[in-house]
This record gives sequence, structure tokens and C-alpha cells, in this order.
Amino acid sequence: MDYSKLSKEVSYALRHAPWAYELELDTEGWVPVEQLLSALNEEKQWDGVQQEDLVLMIERSDKKRHELLNGKIRALYGHSVPEKISKTPEAPPPVLYHGTARRLIERIRADGLKPMNRQYVHLSSDIQTAVTVGKRKDDSPIILQVDAARAWAEGVAFYRGNHMIWLADAVSPAYLKVNP
Repeated sequence: MDYSKLSKEVSYALRHAPWAYELELDTEGWVPVEQLLSALNEEKQWDGVQQEDLVLMIERSDKKRHELLNGKIRALYGHSVPEKISKTPEAPPPVLYHGTARRLIERIRADGLKPMNRQYVHLSSDIQTAVTVGKRKDDSPIILQVDAARAWAEGVAFYRGNHMIWLADAVSPAYLKVNP
């Protein structure tokens, strides 16, 4: 089984189009595993996928996009569904990073970071992840440094996506600077 392809299919179902799979996410993005498996098994490509396959998919993923708990599964971040997935605020590392295209820097300097077509702004705890993300939009991305400690102290809510990804509703330009 191609667990990378399965991960992409599950991500699409849980992050972007649960209605296409007849799934109903709860307020935290959880859906019963049996519901997801039933939907996947209707497709010829995923006929026979079982919970053990989902466990292996999660274990083999380097990005930790999904979580299984008590018979339910959810995507940890990256949602674009209309209903906001609720997260619990948590103190972030002192500094976070965001990779972006050079053409967007003036708008970011004026307006800060906004979720755009996602529910949250995605930040990373290390520069390399920010570079990788930024390169999706620009071969030489700008890396922004986020003063997360000050933002948190001044009331900006941060949420853990996974061990490398942090989320925020928005980040004001006051907390941003271009990483040298």
C-alpha cells in the first residue's frame, strides 16, 4: 500500500472536503474511524483499507498530519473547511518562523500574517521547515521571524499543530521581522 497517497487522500477528506466523503467533523476536527474507513472503502483504490493501515500511515509520516485517539481520527492542521476547528491555546516557543514569497512581503508588512484560504496562520518552530514551506511559492523565499513570546504575552493565541507546526489566528506586523 502507498501510505503517502493514503495520507494525501485522508488529508483531503479531513482538511478540505469532508462533505465529499459524507463525513461530519466535530468542533475539534474528529471523525469516527469507521466512518472514514467506510467512505474510503467505497473507492476502488482504497477498498480494503483498515484501521491498521491508518496507524501505519501515521507512523510512517514524517510530518505527523493526523492523530488517532479513542476510535476517532483527525487532521492536526491545514484545514480549509468553513466551520472553524477549535484549538486550545498553548504557550509557543519564544521564536517561530514563516516562509513566504518575496512578492508578498509588502502586504505582510502592512497587514501581518493572515490565514488566507486556511483557518489558521501556519508557523514553524525551525527555519528549515519555514524555508521548505516558502519554497512552494518562491525559489528564494523570505523567512519571517515571529516574536512569539511577546505576541503570546500580549494576548495573541497560539495553538500546537504538531511537534514542528504552530498555528495562530493572525499575527500582527508588530511581531514580525525578516530573518537575517
